[in-house]
Amino acid sequence: MEKIAIISDIHGNITALDAVLYDIKKRGIDKIFCLGDYVIKCAHPDLVIDKLKQVCEVMLIGNTDYIICRPESKNKNFWSRKLIGEERANFVYNLPVSFEFYMSGHLIRIFHASPYGLDNIYNPMFSNKGTRYEGTELDSPEDLFKNTPFIGKNSDDPEPDIVGYGHLHTPFVVRYKNKTLFNTGSVGIPVEMMNADTDDKSNKFSTLASYIIIEGNYASEVLDSISFNLVRIPYNVQKEIDALEALNAPNKDMIIRSLKGALPTTYGIN
Repeated sequence: MEKIAIISDIHGNITALDAVLYDIKKRGIDKIFCLGDYVIKCAHPDLVIDKLKQVCEVMLIGNTDYIICRPESKNKNFWSRKLIGEERANFVYNLPVSFEFYMSGHLIRIFHASPYGLDNIYNPMFSNKGTRYEGTELDSPEDLFKNTPFIGKNSDDPEPDIVGYGHLHTPFVVRYKNKTLFNTGSVGIPVEMMNADTDDKSNKFSTLASYIIIEGNYASEVLDSISFNLVRIPYNVQKEIDALEALNAPNKDMIIRSLKGALPTTYGIN
């Protein structure tokens, strides 16, 4: 049996990433797949990209990566674009949007948000109806298993048995109509959708970085046992807050509040 660590949504938080990578190494896991969103929000997207290039077997592009790293954004004065530089921006912009593999007979497909786009999303816990994100909401979890042109698939391709994604920043593992759906949560900006108070003492259980471990026979199409482990990792949140405090960037106070209380945010820092 092999283990794969699936991580996502680091958002420049090198402190949380280092803690997660230490945990992954401690567990003897060699394969790391990342589902994107390396930039904006926290202070060190450059260090995050460099570190992940060293350790990840698979890296995918996320929605914030596309916003910051596409060629049209070069002259838009995004601080994180300036920090990562053109070589890193070009690397991230050219990352694939999806990846699939077999594990113990199950076809697993991973992407940042959905097979329809980097912003189209299904959230099993909270609806976007009535918000500015309403136009990108998917109505059913079945949509996440579809073959679409966005991921280079058509009706002749097999549909996955298991789908994994990020983007929500809130982790879960569920079964639906004989299929498995999991979300990694976020390494860098963990979120609990109902949190609103940074002074809530129970927030300490939600500000932990998260990732998913899948264990099974990698690359095997023979049906065998498979397991999913949701891991939560404490890290030095104050160290990352201090780095943000020293940063000359817009909306950093909102990100700091989110780090302290796993609060949802409406806008990120570009």
